[in-house]
This record gives sequence, C-alpha cells and structure tokens, in this order.
Amino acid sequence: MKFVHIADMHFDEPFTVLNTRSNLGEKRRLEQRKVFAKIIDYIQENDIPYFFISGDLYEHKYIRQTTIQYLNMLFQKIPNTKIFIAPGNHDPNILNSMYRNYPWNENVKIFNSSLEIVEEDDVDIYGWGFDDFYCKESPIKNIKIKNMDKINILITHGSLDGGYDEYREYNPMSKKELKQLGFDYVALGHIHKKDYDSEENQRVVYPGSTIALGFDELGKHGAIVGNVDKEQIKLEFIAFDDREFKEINFDVSDNDSVESLIENINKLQLNDMNFYKIIFTGKRNFEINPYAIYPFIEQDNIIKIKDETKINFDIEKISTENNLCGLFIKEILEDEKNGIIDHETSERVMEIGLDILNNQ
Repeated sequence: MKFVHIADMHFDEPFTVLNTRSNLGEKRRLEQRKVFAKIIDYIQENDIPYFFISGDLYEHKYIRQTTIQYLNMLFQKIPNTKIFIAPGNHDPNILNSMYRNYPWNENVKIFNSSLEIVEEDDVDIYGWGFDDFYCKESPIKNIKIKNMDKINILITHGSLDGGYDEYREYNPMSKKELKQLGFDYVALGHIHKKDYDSEENQRVVYPGSTIALGFDELGKHGAIVGNVDKEQIKLEFIAFDDREFKEINFDVSDNDSVESLIENINKLQLNDMNFYKIIFTGKRNFEINPYAIYPFIEQDNIIKIKDETKINFDIEKISTENNLCGLFIKEILEDEKNGIIDHETSERVMEIGLDILNNQ
C-alpha cells in the first residue's frame, strides 16, 4: 500500500521570531498553504490512496476558520484518497476544536482518545488522538492487533523514549514496545526532526515538521512517501518546503568597529529563499549590541543575530599585572580553581569586569 505521511504542520502559527523583520510571519503562513497544496498535488498526480497526518495540523489557539476551509477545499481535490488525522497536543480533539465544529469532507477521518480501527480490504488502520493538551499515560502499549495477516498501520502523536519530564507529558511511548506490537508502519508526529532511515527496515517513523518553523529546525522539511507490504517497506523523504532556516558563524576578530562589522555582514552572499541566523564568534575589539545592528542590515532574510564573541583580552598577561585589573583577574581565576564558579561563568565575569574597569 502507498501513502504520504506528514506531521506538525502547525497552521496559523504566529511565527513571532520572523515578525521581528517586517511582515515575514504572514509570508511564512502563506507558505504553509503553498507547501500543503504541493503535497495535495503530489497525492493527486501519483494516485496515493492514503494520507496520514500525525497531529499538530494546526494551532488551536490561533487557527482561523478560513484556514480550515482552505484545507478542506484541498481535501476535496483528492476524493479517492482516504485521509486520517490523529490530533496532537497543539490541536487536540476537544469540545471547541475545529475537528468537532467543522463539516470536514467525507474522505477525512479524525481520531480521538478512544482507540479506533478502520478496517479496509487489505489494511487495518489504528488511530489515537489527543483530547487534551497533555497525555501522561499512553494507551498505545495496550493495543492488540486484530488480524496479523493484514497490513497494520498505527497513526498517533507523541514522544518516543523521552528522557525529560516535558516529553513524558505528551503521550510517551517506547520504541521497543512499539516494535513488539507488530505494526507494519507507525506514523508518528510531535518531534520536528525527521527520523525515517536511522535503522534498517525502519517502520517507526517521524517525518519531522512539514515546514521549518524556526532556527531549531534546520535542514530540509517535507513528507514521507511510503510503500509497505508484509515483506518489505520502502520510504522516501521528499522536501516540499523550498525555504530553509540556516545558521552562519561570522568571525568578528578582524573587524575594528561596528561600522566595518555591518559593512561585512551586508557583503554576505545569501540565498534569497532562506532565513538566516548570524552567530558572531571570535574575539571582539569593541562592544557589540545585536539589537542596535539590526536596522542597518540590508538583507531582510537575516532574522536573528546572536553574539558568542569574547572580549579581546590576554587574560594570562593581565593576571601578572600589579594593578586593579590584575588583582581582579587573579581573584576570579582562584575562584574557578577552587570550584566556586565554573569556567563559563568565570570567563563571563572577567569580560564584564574588565570592560567596566577599562572604561572608568
């Protein structure tokens, strides 16, 4: 059986980081629509019979009915494709949700917190969705597959092998337990990093977020296209999002002023289709205020600037000097040696202190 699997679309996400630069947040919301339409076109052109959406299709707090109408219009373009949605923690199937209060097209099946099985001729599709914003106890491990002779699919949203408390609040599951259940494919959502080829014959899959939502989601984004039977599984990742979030490390050491720094940033050759975060590195010879630099950056797709530079001081040399700066540095180094402060804190305290002492 052939299918397309996506998750974590997050329609009507406010994109607060992008809104720091003109109207890029609204532009990104329009791009969400464009990417989703491309996926629908792909399904239509390739006669894909099944479309799995593993949660967080939209943002419950921000979703507009016009967006849902747009999605449903696209679903109507693929009447021969059966669409299965397992709501997640950002779009739970609650009383006032769009899942319960909008007349979805007849080819759309929306799961809830009562585990359901949809029985087709050659495949049984199991689905479970959130009915709240949290789920600390997963019902998935209690599933008993009804007919092992058929292809069995599970669609759900949740965290896999989560070691942090926050992950244990979103339908926590174990990959080992999922494999033991015997599904031929498990269509997951929630983790925005794709995981479909990290092991041989992989059947427990995160497609990642369908479009990149921020600088913690670098790389290509799109959908998993699969073909599965009882003997083998073939998975392919297809990038439908034309835009990427990228980071650039920018060494400031050779710049002697804010003006030269801005000039060199504006000389960067950047791809207009991507959003960029500039990370300042190296040793600075002047004070850097990223917020003061923003208005002078000519490329609108530089969204974020982060300063990870260090002051250009020779700490070892200063520590030998018989003056206030030398005494200050020796005191901090002694505190670090005795474990009173860690190395990172020590460096930061020395930078701030020397900056103050040298400007008195």
